Amino acid sequence: MLLEGKRAIVTGGSRGIGRAISAELAAQGCDVVVGYHVANDAGYRRDTAIDEVIAEIEALGRRAIAVEGNIADPAVSKALVQAAVDNFGGVDVLASNAGICPFHAFLDMPAGMLTETVSINLNGAFFISQAAANRMKDQGMGGAIVATSSISALVGGAMQTHYTPTKAGVHSLMQSAAIALGPYGIRCNSVMPGAIATDLNKADWSDPEKRAYLDKRIPLGRFGQPRDVATVVAFLASDMAAYVTGASLLVDGGLFVNLQ
Repeated sequence: MLLEGKRAIVTGGSRGIGRAISAELAAQGCDVVVGYHVANDAGYRRDTAIDEVIAEIEALGRRAIAVEGNIADPAVSKALVQAAVDNFGGVDVLASNAGICPFHAFLDMPAGMLTETVSINLNGAFFISQAAANRMKDQGMGGAIVATSSISALVGGAMQTHYTPTKAGVHSLMQSAAIALGPYGIRCNSVMPGAIATDLNKADWSDPEKRAYLDKRIPLGRFGQPRDVATVVAFLASDMAAYVTGASLLVDGGLFVNLQ
């Protein structure tokens, strides 16, 4: 158990990669505050599986607390940290994972879609990292922040002109935060998932032609699963990565390097 006795916060923790991170951190010994959000201002609405996540964590013998709210609101980050303090006594690990990716063409993209994507994906990552880091600093025992960036931070996408800049921003945020927080023993890193099968991108990866194309492009020959990312997050949060900060790890089955 790489994280025995640690106290973690996971944003966007009820589905997809976030759900896998929540479960993996618990499996590695963490009590977990799971942040989730039911709806956003663009009218995109979905049910959450938060009760299932909490039950899964508790079945692993760990404690779990759910906190609902839009991570774009700075008050939600403060509430997540306060929940960890009130229920677990502090925060040792942050997995900043909350994000949206509503595909849309560039030339007619509504301003509201751009604003919301930036507010959740980038501003939200800033707010929760800042709130968690302040608590870690006050505790005086260091800590680990791992943010979910994306392979999209490194490559473009015609339907992702609003999304790719946010993921590049998350990558850059972790680099700068690593410098700012290093004196306090707080390590900051990011993971860059490639083609991962989740609800968020189901419409994209379910297209038979695109799925066949990507399967061919991925050297390991398959789409990633959420746990493929979660285990890397757990590694970066653990003492096995004690001398790793300001780094980013591609978790893409080799997709990025395959240019042929």
